[in-house]
Amino acid sequence: MYLKQKDIFWDMNKDFVKKIMDIAATTSHKEGEWLFREGDPADSFYILLKGRVKLSLGETGHIVYIVNNAGEAFGWSSLIGRESFSASAECMTPTKVLNWDKDKLQKVLEKDPVNSLLLYRCLAELLGSRLLKSYTIIASLSPAEISPSYGTGQVMASPETEAE
Repeated sequence: MYLKQKDIFWDMNKDFVKKIMDIAATTSHKEGEWLFREGDPADSFYILLKGRVKLSLGETGHIVYIVNNAGEAFGWSSLIGRESFSASAECMTPTKVLNWDKDKLQKVLEKDPVNSLLLYRCLAELLGSRLLKSYTIIASLSPAEISPSYGTGQVMASPETEAE
């Protein structure tokens, strides 16, 4: 399976990428099928090949991100030591993904720390980009002001909001 160079495996050794791809499974899913739900064991990592996947939070299913570009990674909770997924992933259209078993992938990563570091840097860049998009959306919707919280990210309601 070929992924574009801009994707998560950019700049990594070809042998390393081959080892990772050798343990990947390609799976197809129907519209409306859940890949995982918030709170499920974080046992897989995914890359979208085709389709659209809605990532949502909570019982109301508040959409936090739409995975719709081939090569986009999600299910990253499995790579950062989380026991469970922090969001739910539902296929919005017929979808095809690459997925990796967390334990098998971890074994490959442990054998090549240099390329593993590159993978985690790419993952951090991806997550950072999504976080910045979230900040932009939140800032445009909320009249709240950011409190001087010394980096904790706490939000303090503005006086106009408190009066309502």
